[in-house]
Amino acid sequence: MEIDHHSSHIPKWKAKEVEEIKELIKTYHLFGIVGIEGIPAKQLQKMRRDLNGTAYIKVARNTLIKRALEEMDQDVKDMSEFIDVQTALIFSDQNPFKLFKLLEKSKTPSPIKAGAVAPKDIVVEARPTSFPPGPILGDLQRAGIPAAIDGGKVVVKETKTVLKEGEKAPQLLASMLNRLEIYPMVVGLDLRAVLEEGSIFRPDVLAVDETQYFNDIALAAKQAFNLSVYAAYPNADNITTLIAKASTESRNLGIYAVVFEPELMGALMGKAQSQMIAVAAAASAKNEEAVDDELKQTLGAAAAAAVSATTEAKAETVEAKEEKEEESSEEDGMAGLGALFG
Repeated sequence: MEIDHHSSHIPKWKAKEVEEIKELIKTYHLFGIVGIEGIPAKQLQKMRRDLNGTAYIKVARNTLIKRALEEMDQDVKDMSEFIDVQTALIFSDQNPFKLFKLLEKSKTPSPIKAGAVAPKDIVVEARPTSFPPGPILGDLQRAGIPAAIDGGKVVVKETKTVLKEGEKAPQLLASMLNRLEIYPMVVGLDLRAVLEEGSIFRPDVLAVDETQYFNDIALAAKQAFNLSVYAAYPNADNITTLIAKASTESRNLGIYAVVFEPELMGALMGKAQSQMIAVAAAASAKNEEAVDDELKQTLGAAAAAAVSATTEAKAETVEAKEEKEEESSEEDGMAGLGALFG
């Protein structure tokens, strides 16, 4: 009988831990590997409580996690590459996208510690503070924060970038940022990868912009609908639009081709009337005697209607301009009062 000497020397508590991890992987719909570096124990406990009923977090040594993964199927073994520094396992029956979104929402701002690397440029805005004059003024100035006294309080007199992305925070600056309640760090469970039914999902896939995603779907649906109408491809969604389009096009064709149908007679008579008036106007312009009195009255009425429409359009333009000038005048007046009364 072949003996596994490597396994025989594993302490019982370690073997039990490995078996527990393997059983959790089999029990839940998915499991993921999360980074817990920099999360205080108290805050981690709170996260575990908040996720209770949705996800289960298992903290174990990296060596034990690797051993458990190596004793399972190949897709599970592949998750070993995401074990790094401080690692924990998360188990859930949610889908990977919901789990990722849930963990991202649970992240909270946190103070930067001395020696920590700035994840982004840290900017201190010009603003008042609640600090009375005292030693803190000198501490702020030594930390590179432009502070002064104004109205009996310490103020930050100008906006300044005090730490560039990638730089380490000096101890005094970290302390002053904390005093100013500037928390540039984001603390939370950092999901590195999730395994679901043999597929590994990384954060770059799970980080879906839902608004953009739905906008893209709506745009695609609209473009598909327009294409089906343009191609005259009938289906339940576009049949009403296709019938309306066909009806409009057939009516326009009938009018253009002068097809005498009962439904078109009104439009054809109107078209003929317009053409007749245009011919009569051209003839009258060359010779007033070319048209009879009845046509002259018709032309006069048409000309009067055109003048009236033009006059109304001009009046609307003038009225709109006057309203704009009045609004501008009111704004200038209010600005003057503001300047007068501070």
